[in-house]
Amino acid sequence: MTTPLNPQTLPDNDNLPGNHYAYCVRLDGQLFMQTGRMIAYYPAPHGSGIRFEPLTSASVGGFVATRFSAPLYTGDWVIANGAGHLILGDRGYDINSYDLTDGNLTLRASNLLAFDSTLELKQSIVPGFLTLLGTGKFLASSSGPVIFAEPPIRVDPQALVGWADCPSPSHHFDANWMTGFLGAAAGMLGVQSGEERQFDFTGAGTVLLQSSENAVHDPHLLRQLEAQVGTLGTPGLTHLQRVIQGQLAQQQR
Repeated sequence: MTTPLNPQTLPDNDNLPGNHYAYCVRLDGQLFMQTGRMIAYYPAPHGSGIRFEPLTSASVGGFVATRFSAPLYTGDWVIANGAGHLILGDRGYDINSYDLTDGNLTLRASNLLAFDSTLELKQSIVPGFLTLLGTGKFLASSSGPVIFAEPPIRVDPQALVGWADCPSPSHHFDANWMTGFLGAAAGMLGVQSGEERQFDFTGAGTVLLQSSENAVHDPHLLRQLEAQVGTLGTPGLTHLQRVIQGQLAQQQR
């Protein structure tokens, strides 16, 4: 029988015992947290409790402006204030904590669950990714355990979690695949696999990979794509329409 949770024996800033899918944060101040990731909490005894404020709240507005520079994501994050234990989960994915020390780490936005208020977050130039700067702790989810690798390396985009202290990746397309008839046809339809297209990392740093090609669903990426649609002319929109129709046909088979 599973031992019930007890606020007196909960771990401080660690996974629940024997459970890689839930993480317990000991809150003492402020924590940026993605909405929908808190599954339970214990307020500290004799404290003022824990409250969750949207980033648009007037009481946190000025503070957010200096720490959270990702406007497309503002509506999906809150600040947890107070003292106690927060238990976080993310749809059954593995959860781990990481420490940055004067670091520069870019992470897939859908994998980032929470981060200390000592860190600064910016929207990466790579669609669907966010960059953390400074010193502090953050939480991230992954489909399976995380693998750390050094460049030079080429990575399946679906398996990429993020990268630290190295340049942003470039796209690499397999020439043999692209020159083949099936590869060319798939390219016209926008259908690409990790064997055809990879992210190419060079230079010094660390690349974070998940043990599965099942990327965590990212509802925010659509907003970034929508923001770019307005820059396309008629030829570009027509081509994009063909790509979308091809993708829909593939998924409906």
